Amino acid sequence: MLVFTAVILNTTREDHRIAWLTALAITIHIAESALPSPLPGVKPGLANVITLLALLQFGWSTAAWITGLRVLVGSLLMGTFLSPTFMLSLSGALVSIITLGLANQLSRWLPGRGFGPVGYSVLAAMAHMAGQFYAAYMLFIPHPGLLHLLPVLMTASVIFGIVSGMIVHMTLSRIRN
Repeated sequence: MLVFTAVILNTTREDHRIAWLTALAITIHIAESALPSPLPGVKPGLANVITLLALLQFGWSTAAWITGLRVLVGSLLMGTFLSPTFMLSLSGALVSIITLGLANQLSRWLPGRGFGPVGYSVLAAMAHMAGQFYAAYMLFIPHPGLLHLLPVLMTASVIFGIVSGMIVHMTLSRIRN
């Protein structure tokens, strides 16, 4: 005899916020994967705009949930879960969100207002690229020739970080007005 027990999950407003923002980030992530890339591993990272908005509006914990869920669910939807692509995405996301957490804490002791959207975005983009590069080197291509790509990849991360940061800045300006 089968007995089914109803499980009721009580969700909070924060849970709903995380779900909506994660869904938006996943949608952007999947749409962005369809864009052609000039170099392997170089993408604008526009889904990180959602992470940065969450960090600046709701705090690091919300941003961390969105990042983790975006990487996990995005890889499941795109069929890359546990593949090299997933490992690179996860390593970049982990280093990036840890860097954002440290920068957020450090920002309290900096003069002025600390980091702004562009500063956070550039830090996150560079950390993401550094995490991916390190994982690629350690797990897949342990060849010194790979180091020749690092300046190009880091330059791309700075450029895309500035663009994403400007999008976050403009979005926050509209939200606050």
